[in-house]
Amino acid sequence: MKNLFTVVVIIIGVILISSCRNDFDFESSTGSLEFSQDTVFLDTVFSTIGSSTRTFKVYNRSDENIVIPTVGLREGIDSKYRLSVDGVPGKVFEDVELLAQDSMFIQVETTVDITEVSNGSEFLYEDQIDFDSGSNLQTVELVTLIQDAIFLFPELEDDGTIACIPIGTDPEGNEICIEGFVLDPSELHFTNEKPYVIYGFAFVPNDQVMTVDAGARLHFHNNSGIIVTNEASIQINGALSATEEMENQVIFEGDRLEPLYSEVAGQWSTIWLTAGSKNNIFNYTTIKNSSVGLLVDSLNTNSNGATVQINNSQILNCSNNGILATTGEIDAENLIIGNTGQSSFVGRLGGSYNFNNCTFANYWNSSFRQDPVVLLSNAIPNVADLSEDLIQANFTNSIIYGNRDIEIALLDDETSAFNFSFSNSLLRLNDRFNELSDLPAYDFQNTNLYNQVIFNQDPAFKNVDLNQYQIDNSSAANALANPLTATQQDISGNDRNATAPDAGAYESEDLSED
Repeated sequence: MKNLFTVVVIIIGVILISSCRNDFDFESSTGSLEFSQDTVFLDTVFSTIGSSTRTFKVYNRSDENIVIPTVGLREGIDSKYRLSVDGVPGKVFEDVELLAQDSMFIQVETTVDITEVSNGSEFLYEDQIDFDSGSNLQTVELVTLIQDAIFLFPELEDDGTIACIPIGTDPEGNEICIEGFVLDPSELHFTNEKPYVIYGFAFVPNDQVMTVDAGARLHFHNNSGIIVTNEASIQINGALSATEEMENQVIFEGDRLEPLYSEVAGQWSTIWLTAGSKNNIFNYTTIKNSSVGLLVDSLNTNSNGATVQINNSQILNCSNNGILATTGEIDAENLIIGNTGQSSFVGRLGGSYNFNNCTFANYWNSSFRQDPVVLLSNAIPNVADLSEDLIQANFTNSIIYGNRDIEIALLDDETSAFNFSFSNSLLRLNDRFNELSDLPAYDFQNTNLYNQVIFNQDPAFKNVDLNQYQIDNSSAANALANPLTATQQDISGNDRNATAPDAGAYESEDLSED
């Protein structure tokens, strides 16, 4: 027992001695750090909106444990950048330890009010991260392009909550309202001088017209959009662009400019053309990365022509639908709706639709997308006792294609009119299990419904993953369009073949060298 006690005492003594010993000896840094990058570019951001976070690594390649006397922003506490060194936030750090053959992470982000640093609409904001000083000084450059913008957002109520605009009542009589604001007369004209950033929903008031000039850029924060009210209009005056920069196109997208967000669907809500809105026009417009591109409600019988006219435009990468129309009225030419999480186009509860030289293409992951590219119904699926006439739904000189077998759903409740036709078009309807053979709407021998139509042949799109729907010379859509009804030019301004034009928004070209 005595011997055991002696052993325990010895072990405790060793532990106490060890705990007092410094396990690591550190030498001062000698200026021999290495970096995963010597310049950190934080992507273009809007004034007053924080950037995404960029990360780089600092390496100690030596066999000595080192301590870096200072790591900090050259502008110190006045810098608009913020750092995190191995998870510790700050702007200046002292005596930073780095073990031999080890590395540490440094994260960088920024928020800049352009009015504090520049009088221009764009400003290149720069700083440096200094490691040590004197002869041992090493630096990493920081560069961010700051864009000025016009910010539109709801006002705050007296209690600090965001202003809410009433839009109706629910079945129980409770008021429904949406966080947003009504555009005043001075805000109804959107120019191309500066981009716009919108928080909440911007309401176009009754009997007013919101106009957007060619080249304008509208960016939306999460859960934001535009609502066009009764007897109001939105008119987009985009024009053909000469370069890939789409300088004359009007673009609606989210407010994150970083490449990481360039194809992220569902960043903002929608453009909602409510029941009673009229004379809505979209020329050379791109709507991308929303939940629903266009939400179109009941047709306006007082409107001159269709409630919505869409020309030479594209709706891309929506998390739900490209166009969701309920008893809508739409005329469209050279329209592309590409890659959506559900149907690209839904026309439900009847309506009136004319699509000419349009491309509906959906290659969203087919394991998640359960809806066809195009869905037509004179009811609302799964909602009883609602039915309206489908006055017409004409798809002419168009392409409807995707990565599922059946890409067109025709749902006739047989209580209202159900008028549709497909002519001179390329369609994806591969009925491999004979699910459609007994349904009158899928009588492919009926030339009143299907005239000069090609089924299930390759449209030869350029790159569906990148929403590039140009067609190759080998496309099954080549020379398929009717020269009497086809548009004279395609969406890019190229002349169509006068005697044998192509179906879809693009006239074919040789893509073998692209």
